[in-house]
Amino acid sequence: MRLVSYWAGAGLEAGFEDGGRVLSARSVSPRTDVPITVRALLQEGVDLREMMSVADTLLKDDDLLAGRLGEIRLGPPVPDPDKVICLGQNYADHVAEMANTRPDVPNLFTKFRNCLIGTGDAIRLPRSSRQVDYEGELAVVIGRTCRQVSEREALGHVAGYTVINDVSARDLQLRTSQYTVGKAADTFGPMGPGIVPAFAIPDPQVLQLATYLNGEQMQSGNTSAMLFSVAEAISFISEVITLEPGDILATGTPAGVGYKRVPPRFLQPGDLIEVEVERVGRLSNPVIQG
Repeated sequence: MRLVSYWAGAGLEAGFEDGGRVLSARSVSPRTDVPITVRALLQEGVDLREMMSVADTLLKDDDLLAGRLGEIRLGPPVPDPDKVICLGQNYADHVAEMANTRPDVPNLFTKFRNCLIGTGDAIRLPRSSRQVDYEGELAVVIGRTCRQVSEREALGHVAGYTVINDVSARDLQLRTSQYTVGKAADTFGPMGPGIVPAFAIPDPQVLQLATYLNGEQMQSGNTSAMLFSVAEAISFISEVITLEPGDILATGTPAGVGYKRVPPRFLQPGDLIEVEVERVGRLSNPVIQG
């Protein structure tokens, strides 16, 4: 079962999805009179295990469903995070293909809310770039306020895991020493399809990851190969930046990016780019000209 954001009326609200069936979080929460967002649930400190146990029963009743996948549209699981923090160069094989030096500490950059789109939504290629690339990654969603935590404590602050594509305009990114302009364009943060709770994935360092472009596998890796584990990254960041419920941490990409292929394989209008993380889900996005 996954915690999702889905379009209902004029906005996104939280729901639970299992087997393609979607239930509104309002069916489980005492706050039945107002739409509930994923971020609001996490900020309230709800017990996801308990809520999902109740949702599991209610999902069996067709009359209670918000809808089914294909009938309703998912958005990014957390569309309104306070922060989106990304790790660069966090797999040795990616460091090598980019001809970079292995970092001594986590290499951080940021994306923003304008980047975030859901599975099925279109990545829009900006007019100013001809080298838009994919980077399939595991993403971490923070569930509890996290400040100066140790590595031992870090995973206890995680709500769950999702999939993210760190879309990157290489020609813009590498024009300066700062990544922001090439990383934070509109739609450059596809995320989803939903959040698998942390209790269902006690060890995030054993997950297979793959990226597919028009059905052809471009990337293959395992989170065990991260230079800095999820726990290490959270501990490092929380020493100086307080992480809040709903914050997102993108954990880096393995080798196989389009920029370093011979010849290079950049995203083109009409492409379909997909990222799959074992036990978490498959994120699928078409590409259009912006």
